[in-house]
Amino acid sequence: MSKEFEQISLKPGFMKHNGGVMFRNISDIEYEFKSTINENHLNVAGITHGGYLSALVDAGAGTAAHRSADNAPCVTISLDLKFIGASKVGDEIIGHVKILKKTKTLVFLYCELKCNNKIITSATGVWKIIKVKPSNLGPGG
Repeated sequence: MSKEFEQISLKPGFMKHNGGVMFRNISDIEYEFKSTINENHLNVAGITHGGYLSALVDAGAGTAAHRSADNAPCVTISLDLKFIGASKVGDEIIGHVKILKKTKTLVFLYCELKCNNKIITSATGVWKIIKVKPSNLGPGG
């Protein structure tokens, strides 16, 4: 299991447009991701917008759910966030995800975002594991 961070925002889309997300597996139930805050991520108060932090948690925790589900597609069912602190331009945000429970169809997890070793956001969420039919795998699948 690789402990190196890898870019997960490879396809065009919201997270790639917003600077991308680096991700790594720590164990079968723990994962980390990170992103650096830039001016596009700020709100009018000059701190990181809660919407960006929400999207960052959704992308990082969603990738953790996907990896824990043997790379099956997963979609967010619920995501409960608490904004505890703030971050600013240039800060590196590190997310830590712990898988709390996995069933055949659901992944339950806890996530924290930290900035300068302080928790700025905590979240719990549930992801649905999507069963892909062989005909939906595309060419070669």
